[in-house]
Amino acid sequence: MPPRVGDIYSVYSTRLRQYVACQVTALKESRERKGAQLAAVLQLDWSGDALPQASELGAMRPLVADFFFWRGKHDHAYASAEVPAAYTLAGNIAPLVLDDTTTHGDWHAGDTLYRQRAWEQIDLTRRQRFKAASGDVKVTVGGHVLRQDTRRIDDTVLQSIMDFAELDQLPCLMHIHTEHGTQALADFVKGHPFITELLWRSAQVAELDLRASCLGSLSIDASGLAKVLLNRDLGVLVLRGEISPQLQLHSDAEGRALVVYGSGRLPGFAGLDHLAGLSLSALTQIDLDGVLRRFPHLTYLQLQGKPGMVSNLSAIAGLAQLQTLSLHDLFGYTPEQFPSPQQLPRLSTLWLSSVPFDVAQAVKHSYKNAAAQGLDLSVTQPRKPAWLDENLHNPFRDWDGREQISTAQAKKAATAYKTLLSATRAIDASMDAEAVQAALSAMVAAYVTSFNQLDARNKLIGTVENEEIHAVLAGCLRALGTKLADVDGLLAQFDRLREF
Repeated sequence: MPPRVGDIYSVYSTRLRQYVACQVTALKESRERKGAQLAAVLQLDWSGDALPQASELGAMRPLVADFFFWRGKHDHAYASAEVPAAYTLAGNIAPLVLDDTTTHGDWHAGDTLYRQRAWEQIDLTRRQRFKAASGDVKVTVGGHVLRQDTRRIDDTVLQSIMDFAELDQLPCLMHIHTEHGTQALADFVKGHPFITELLWRSAQVAELDLRASCLGSLSIDASGLAKVLLNRDLGVLVLRGEISPQLQLHSDAEGRALVVYGSGRLPGFAGLDHLAGLSLSALTQIDLDGVLRRFPHLTYLQLQGKPGMVSNLSAIAGLAQLQTLSLHDLFGYTPEQFPSPQQLPRLSTLWLSSVPFDVAQAVKHSYKNAAAQGLDLSVTQPRKPAWLDENLHNPFRDWDGREQISTAQAKKAATAYKTLLSATRAIDASMDAEAVQAALSAMVAAYVTSFNQLDARNKLIGTVENEEIHAVLAGCLRALGTKLADVDGLLAQFDRLREF
């Protein structure tokens, strides 16, 4: 049932470990989606150990947020009027705020309340220094002149200081990025509650203890790491580098409020047995049965192929608490293997893009009623078998769908790759060196010409596309081996001839 103005909804917050509440203060038509409505959602300053009783609603008040850069504002934003499945209607009272809002967001009850309460636990003097910091005031840290309200630093500064206490001149410091992490830096992070984001790589530290920190986001290169002790309320963990199966990740909450991001495959590590969310990109293959066995309590699952192939997709039906499911560029399954709405009763968001054509059609049909009842359903780019045959190993497959690149232009890039691949496959050790060099030189010239012509009218090749074109050529040449290809010389030829 769609919400009404004045409706108060409650949902369990894993971060606060209590129920929280929000109110719908207004409804309006969406400009982006014809026929869809938006709801103005106001976060409330209430939490409890159980769903609120009707008698409690009259005492509820809007949340006033002043943490970090908020200055006594309400968290009041328009979101889809499709109420997420996890939210329970508690009752209806007159809107607690009558002013409209121009902000757009989503249903995130509890997040702002958690951050406000965490802020209030920080020493008052620290909070006052944070609020008073000014960009007009300059401080010197490790010989670098910085604004007093600097929020982010990296190794440019870190490698020039002898004592991390110098960083106390930056009361707004929130983000640290380092490729040379030390135990002293880890200790500094733990002692500073405003530091909420850490990108970490270290050749020195094998065990990283961050339990006393206030991090919300942690990105670590796990190469060489044996153990990481995470703070209880960490929300995002990005795993990079070579992840050893012996890597131990520990959290008091066992990952109940955490989303882990990885690339290439299901990361193998010990711990986080109650992980809430998993997001994997650049997959070439994934076994969903393995995902279910490893993380049976997922509420959020996002998988993106390269494109990739899925096995045991039906295992998703075993994720009884799943609220969000997103699949992109993944194939190898049938409509019969895709879970039904009845098998995923708590699902509130289902986004599919670049999936098998028959699956896309079946999901649109089977989830039609669920969408009418509030499921956020999006099914785009259905792919027929011929598309998969052409694109499974096409490094330019991501071009199809980019804002500045048409489908026809993406196909021309794919054709250039196929021609390049055919030319390299025609090279073998039986050919004399002069013939090989002539063939490869002609191949590079043809490859560059294809993209020069493609870019000539529309200037669609930017920095990212340029790097991709170069990487594809370099990969094909290096696959031949140095005995057959003068890789450096041919790449230099590429740079001379390109006009993009």
